[in-house]
Amino acid sequence: MDKEAFFHQLVAFTAAVHEVTHDFTKDVIPDDITPVQYGIMEYIAVSQPVTLSQISDCKNISMPNTSRELKKLSEKNLCEKFDVEGDRRKQFIQLSAEGQAVMDSIFAQLGSRFYERMKDTTEEEQQAIHDALALLHTKVYYRDR
Repeated sequence: MDKEAFFHQLVAFTAAVHEVTHDFTKDVIPDDITPVQYGIMEYIAVSQPVTLSQISDCKNISMPNTSRELKKLSEKNLCEKFDVEGDRRKQFIQLSAEGQAVMDSIFAQLGSRFYERMKDTTEEEQQAIHDALALLHTKVYYRDR
């Protein structure tokens, strides 16, 4: 196997994922939530509870900017902090009930767009896509935690 071509295939695939994600989320994110805030909320939604440093690292945002955006989300009652039991210096962040409702609504719309895209696929193709996603998740797009 040509490793360089293999790597370029991964880069092209990753770029396509970002482009399609942008298309899927277009006109779905509420107007009062910035793209940066949405990215933070999406990360919290799939990984909660998380720490400030995890958000900062994953979203490639400085700690002060992450803190500022979380403050804005907290003021909108979309996320909340709580102390870690046994270590009061550390705080976890999770979506508030209102924030979870917002993300549930967004994910429902994204799901509709996904299923619309999948409408012409066969059951076998859907299974193949499912298996490919599982393989990518375990071999390429896994978290180092």
